[in-house]
Amino acid sequence: MKVVVAIDSLKGSLSSMEAGGGIRAGIKRVYPDAEVIVKPLADGGEGTVEAFVEGCGGTYISRYVCGPMREPVNAAYGFIPDKKQAVIEIAAAAGITLVKAGDKKPLSATTFGVGELILDAINRGCRNFMIGIGGSATNDVGIGMLTALGYRFLDKEGNPVGISADSLKLVASIKTDAVNPVIRECTFRIACDVNNPLCGTNGATWIYGPQKGVTDEMKEALDRDLQHFADVTAHTFGHDYSGYQGAGAAGGLGFAFLSFLNGTLSPGIDLVMKAVDLEEEIADADFVITGEGRLDLQTAMGKAPVGVAGLAKKHGIKVIAFAGSVSKDAVKCNEKGIDAYFPILQEITTLEQAMDSRVALTNITNAAEQVFRLIKSLD
Repeated sequence: MKVVVAIDSLKGSLSSMEAGGGIRAGIKRVYPDAEVIVKPLADGGEGTVEAFVEGCGGTYISRYVCGPMREPVNAAYGFIPDKKQAVIEIAAAAGITLVKAGDKKPLSATTFGVGELILDAINRGCRNFMIGIGGSATNDVGIGMLTALGYRFLDKEGNPVGISADSLKLVASIKTDAVNPVIRECTFRIACDVNNPLCGTNGATWIYGPQKGVTDEMKEALDRDLQHFADVTAHTFGHDYSGYQGAGAAGGLGFAFLSFLNGTLSPGIDLVMKAVDLEEEIADADFVITGEGRLDLQTAMGKAPVGVAGLAKKHGIKVIAFAGSVSKDAVKCNEKGIDAYFPILQEITTLEQAMDSRVALTNITNAAEQVFRLIKSLD
């Protein structure tokens, strides 16, 4: 028997690989000779770096970089030497969680630290980048990140304009002579799960700006500044990605990766599954196991477990899911390829007790064992 396990983290309890290891242990109690492959799983957002470091033999690299409010922050990314790959969550350097609620300043917030992380990875030999761009505190269209990489944004007098959104309207020309030449050797795959364009009422400023501190009074002027930046970019490079789906992600970082770094934007779960060669392992499996902390309607709308289920169904494989808890509307997951799902709780308990990592590991191992005992009884 071959079983492929690709389960998202049970946030606050178990990482993706810890949960997968528990499921493997439960299966092995019933089928000692089974081939059980555990793959890391994430959706490109929080937990992606952790999943890749644990699942692909990587290490964490930490360094102090410029934070969104220009204060030093200790940001970590994943480094996978044998693939010359870096896995970066931009939230580590420019995330909204790094800014106190009363300190949000969208006009001065910057992505400069993201560029510093990319440069650090390049200096360590990385040429392949997977970048999750959710959770930003910025609306600077990546001008900070790009400045860190060597792009020069100049005003009409030929002076540098700055590294944040309040500088966008001043950009008159873009120079590439100081860009690190290794950038041209790098590939940037961007985990992006939104389809907003850069500008307009469905763009970065109007849709995501308010959570970053953009007021109603700021919206129109700031949106015009983003359009101005896009126009100068199009004039410089001869292509315009401002209307591209995902260009408005993370305050315009999607646009920056498309326009300046030849990046490709893909749904996070698709990108992760491809990066860990999940389909290659699933193709000849007998069962696929997935899941996450809570299965609900949002899961069915396209979260990581449903992505795994869709891949398994391409090959006609049965899919089982485990979760810390399930909602009534989790039945929609059955329509999305999950054949059966099981909550792992075994007794009435407090939330704190249920989320204890030792308890969660015991529960998920025992749940997997019981499900595979049933499977064996039907052989």
